[in-house]
Amino acid sequence: MTRPFVFLDVDGVLIPFRPRPDSPPSGGTDVGNPLLHRLNPDDGPRLLALDGDLVWATTWMADANDAVAPPLGLPALPVVEWPDEDDDEPGVHWKTVCLTRWAAGRPFVWLDDETTDADRRWVAAHHPAPALLHRVDPTVGLTDADFAAVRRWLALPGGAG
Repeated sequence: MTRPFVFLDVDGVLIPFRPRPDSPPSGGTDVGNPLLHRLNPDDGPRLLALDGDLVWATTWMADANDAVAPPLGLPALPVVEWPDEDDDEPGVHWKTVCLTRWAAGRPFVWLDDETTDADRRWVAAHHPAPALLHRVDPTVGLTDADFAAVRRWLALPGGAG
């Protein structure tokens, strides 16, 4: 049985827009991005424990493997390459069509801070397998509740997990 993909955004999901209460101040030590100190090192093991194949779905693209994966303890992950041409569907997020095509009929979870009900409707109408488009609050990033929701969905019978 093929495991679902777990598409990961970075900004707003792994790097929240507000400092985490337990984050040290940056101090300018983050090479390339002054917000990398907001990564939660606990997210790496929790992501790896999910019953799905992790894939970067971020504008960081391959840079996520160099800058984000190591502090989280993640291996190099596959990366969704965004097309140069405009493939947008009116009213849906610009990633929606590309991720649905990339999944190629496999079930998937998409963790992002910008998905909406319009994206969920579009995926339900155009993707033959189950999909969970889970919106993460960008001010706090991934939480225990987010991981619980994803684990519940992955454990569902009938294709999700």
